[in-house]
Amino acid sequence: MSTSPRYSLIAGLALLIGFNLRPIMAAIGPLLDILQQDLGLSSTQASLLTTLPVFLMGACALGGPWLQRWVGEVRGIALGMLLITLASAARFIIDSGGWLIVSAAVAGAGIAMVQALMPAWLKRNHPERAGSLMGLFTTGIMGGAVIAAAGAAPAATVGGWRLVLGVALVPALLALIAWVRYAGGRQHSADHVVLPYRNSRAWFLLAFFGIGTSAYTLALAWLPAYYIDLGLSSVHAGYLLGALSAMEVVAGLAVSSLVHRFPDRRPLLTGVILLVLAGLACLILSPVPLMLPAIILLGLGIGALFPLSLIVTLDHADSPAKAGALLAFVQGGGYAIAALMPLLAGVIRDTMASLQAAWICMVVGMLIVLVMSWRLGGAQAEGQAELAR
Repeated sequence: MSTSPRYSLIAGLALLIGFNLRPIMAAIGPLLDILQQDLGLSSTQASLLTTLPVFLMGACALGGPWLQRWVGEVRGIALGMLLITLASAARFIIDSGGWLIVSAAVAGAGIAMVQALMPAWLKRNHPERAGSLMGLFTTGIMGGAVIAAAGAAPAATVGGWRLVLGVALVPALLALIAWVRYAGGRQHSADHVVLPYRNSRAWFLLAFFGIGTSAYTLALAWLPAYYIDLGLSSVHAGYLLGALSAMEVVAGLAVSSLVHRFPDRRPLLTGVILLVLAGLACLILSPVPLMLPAIILLGLGIGALFPLSLIVTLDHADSPAKAGALLAFVQGGGYAIAALMPLLAGVIRDTMASLQAAWICMVVGMLIVLVMSWRLGGAQAEGQAELAR
């Protein structure tokens, strides 16, 4: 008899855990001006509140295979959720920019552990529906970002920014308890699989994920500030980021339900990348009059591209152990690439007093990703064979 939890329970845990992987970052953007004033941060320093956790998410993700072997998926995800919980709790009492950045680093390490181990756990328990479960997991991630982004500024006017950033403790603690109670105690030892750093296809997937995810990290860190600079209040700018995240949830749900109908991923990838490019064009050419189309297009495009990038990567693995190693490698290097975009935007804002050039840089990146997507078709067996060499 199988010891794996039933599908509905796995799906619920994937959503619940995913929900807690972005609030600690998504709440920063709408509060950025307040944090800069209270803590004396420049735009470059403030960018570290997103850049550093994203970079550490990548660096720690590279330890995914080691975590699978020595810690196990269940215990490793529990440890990651514990780090997120502790980092959130610390933000109730933080009084300096340095300690705020440290808390972001701790949370980034926890997020990385969860993101590195969850795909292997999902693939192990329900390999035939791993793509759909990954879609639900990423939908949970974006759902958490919706609430954090939309509620940050209004809540800060009532309780202050420390309360807003610290309250993420509550859902994180609930998710940790649910995980420990229902994920199952059996630990699966991974086969001895090393990171595929000598394989060209793995590097290709890494670059694809990293450049594509840069659009997400850039919007997460700087979309509210961009519109605040254009005259919107922090509350309304937060609502914009919340609306964008809501569109990401819609796109994530659509990917989860439709991806199995597209064994050739290229049509989906091309379509969602074009949506991102159209949204970026709105932000650059007419950001205020085309505000609504920009948010809808960017949200749908980014929200679909993120899970699709992970699903395409998962397509190339023929076992849970290899899935963990490949996802760790792709996310490890990919998040390191994605971490550079918010930092670049912070430097641009300090030197040019505008973020428009950052969106232009992102257009170039998305054009590169569009060309790369044409090589990611439906030949899963071919991709698996290439990675096996």
